Amino acid sequence: MSEKLNPWESQLTNLKKVSDIMNLDPSVYEVVSKPMRILQVSLPIRMDDGSIKSFEGFRIHHNTARGPCKGGIRYFPSLELDTEKALGAWMTWKNAVVNLPYGGAKGGINCDPKKLSQGELERLTRAYAAAIADFVGIDLDIPAPDVGTTSQIMAWFADEYYKISRRILPGVITAKPIGLGGSLGRTAATGRGCYFTAVEASRTYDIPIKGASVSVQGYGNAAYYSALNFHQAGAKLVAASDTRGGVYNKNGIDPVKLVEHKAKTRSVVGFPGCETFSSTDPLTVDCDILVPAALENMITLENVDDVKAKLIVEAANGPTTPGADRVLDEKRIICLPDILANAGGVTVSYFEWVQNRMGYYWTEEEVDQRLEKVMKTAFKDVYDYSKKYDVNLRYGAYALALDRVAEAMRLRGWI
Repeated sequence: MSEKLNPWESQLTNLKKVSDIMNLDPSVYEVVSKPMRILQVSLPIRMDDGSIKSFEGFRIHHNTARGPCKGGIRYFPSLELDTEKALGAWMTWKNAVVNLPYGGAKGGINCDPKKLSQGELERLTRAYAAAIADFVGIDLDIPAPDVGTTSQIMAWFADEYYKISRRILPGVITAKPIGLGGSLGRTAATGRGCYFTAVEASRTYDIPIKGASVSVQGYGNAAYYSALNFHQAGAKLVAASDTRGGVYNKNGIDPVKLVEHKAKTRSVVGFPGCETFSSTDPLTVDCDILVPAALENMITLENVDDVKAKLIVEAANGPTTPGADRVLDEKRIICLPDILANAGGVTVSYFEWVQNRMGYYWTEEEVDQRLEKVMKTAFKDVYDYSKKYDVNLRYGAYALALDRVAEAMRLRGWI
């Protein structure tokens, strides 16, 4: 079996099914099934060797019914427009699920940041900020990091924007360094949010976290902090991976020592005491909790029959295809969907934006308490919608988000 859906089509498949289940007016799907704006830019950069190389960049606004757009900037070597469109739409639904006053956006540059020097990365970032400066703003579109970008890249972006606008507006971008108005707790927020939703699911579905075995695909920021929180709660990390491969130890892996090993070697591969396997093998190892934290379309009809977890917590965006979702339902595997589970990052980005705007900053404990409350409330809302329409949690999350976005569009006279 195979699935040929790209991420945009995958997102539309879920969207159409849920809008039909809810018996929504067709005008709702008509509006949200198309991005509102797409900006494509060419970025000529002088490389360190003196040559000129032109990079392709995008910024996409999916929907602004509930407020200004919010979404990440991705630096990735095979960036595609349909993927960026899907990621922008997922941000619309994610922001609505956790009830943030935002619409959805996404963007990025087609490049391999691992092959660029610091100087090249800075010049590329500043060129991108200048090219999309009229497309972003504190009340229009607030970017943040995504795959391949960092707080330092956000700092360069902010500085270039300040120069162009001739105003210092820290809220124009989030997940900045603390010294430039970043929020305490933002670095760990996505993984922390995954953990909070998993705690609520463990209580609802009787899947204990203490003593559970956890497998994580990917070992970036979201994956590491997810693994760390599960480890601190008494669970056992048994597998993890990155683009170069994966590691497995049924007796457990220390997540802190593993991230230290990756920092030194640039990969989890070779961590002492572990078997080495492929980047995708963590998806199918014997475990209680699976955290896909890499890229889109990782759990598919090709491998879903081999998934053994009782609970899946989607730290990545769109890691499960619609076809695989149906199989997970048949296998009675609980899946916490991306637009719920990984919303901790954008939630604390919202907190950062709020703090920037009021010029007053919260402690890390205050941020964490607010995040936990948001994620717990969102889980309950999604669960209630899943029961209301007799659907799984993914469709429950889409139903909740569609309801909120449709209400905003009705109130504004769009539909």
